[in-house]
Order: sequence, then structure tokens, then C-alpha cells
Amino acid sequence: MDTITLLRMQLNMAHQTMEGTMEGVTDEMAHWMPPGRANPIGASYAHTVQAEDAIINGIFKQEAPLYASQWLNKTGFSEPMPSVGPEWGDYPNWTRRVKVDVPAIREFAQAVYANTDQYLADLKPEDLDRQLDLTSIGIGHVNLGWAISMLVIAHVDNLAGEISCLKGLQGAQGYPF
Repeated sequence: MDTITLLRMQLNMAHQTMEGTMEGVTDEMAHWMPPGRANPIGASYAHTVQAEDAIINGIFKQEAPLYASQWLNKTGFSEPMPSVGPEWGDYPNWTRRVKVDVPAIREFAQAVYANTDQYLADLKPEDLDRQLDLTSIGIGHVNLGWAISMLVIAHVDNLAGEISCLKGLQGAQGYPF
């Protein structure tokens, strides 16, 4: 099996886990404010989907993310997440004020997932060695293969775990398995 096929399979599984975890989330559950500094489900899901879109389109492809182009005002979240950089300091406040329409954001997520899969399908093995300068977001210099694995796949998996826990705290089943 080649590396691109492996990355696509891993991301597909991460997306399936995320969507299975989101199954049954109501608007009320999405906006429930957990104790401490944890984020609501809606903010965590919006963060996950918007970050994938921004990373694939904004950073890797150097194009406008879907949420700022063909999906503008149709994403299911009330406002975009602050950008990494000077705006990032507002992230904790954003997680408390963002509102999500669960069915609409899940539809947007499907468009993001399809866009990401197409991006990966179009890659050639040598593309994975392309160097990225991510010092502006505190990561440094990495290759594209590492960035896909850690900034996209691992991120989706990590946030699915957070959402699973938040569902459990509300008395619902978290992971779909």
C-alpha cells in the first residue's frame, strides 16, 4: 500500500469516527456549557471542521477555504473561528459565543471531507516531501506528509475524543462503538 492510500484510509476512518460520535447530538447538547475550561460540543465540532478546511485549502492549497468562498454563510456556525496569530487570543471567547446549527454544520463537514479526500487523491508520492514553513503558527518546518498526519488526521481523532467525553457528561453515548 502506498502512503497516500494509507493517509486517505486513516482520514476516512477519523471522519467516520467523528460523524458517528456526532450522531444524536441535538442543538441543546451542542450548546451545553461544560464546567471548567472545556469547550461545548458545537464549538469543538466547528473548530474541527473549520480547521480542516483552513489547513487543506488555506495552507496546503493556498486558496480560500470553503467557509470563506462557496460555503460562505452556509456553514452552520454563526461566526468563523479566530485565525492563528493575533486573533487567536479571542479563541476562548469564541468557543463560548459561537452557535451551531447541527444539521447544517454536519452537511458542511461532508463538503469539507470530500474536498480533503480529493486533495489527497490528487497528490503524488513526492508531494508528501514538500516542505512547509509553519513557524507562523508555532510548528516550524515540516513536510506535507507529517502535516497531513498530525494537523488533519490526528486533530480530527483528538476532537472526536473530546466530543465523546462531552456527550458522556450529558448522559449520552460518546463514541459510536
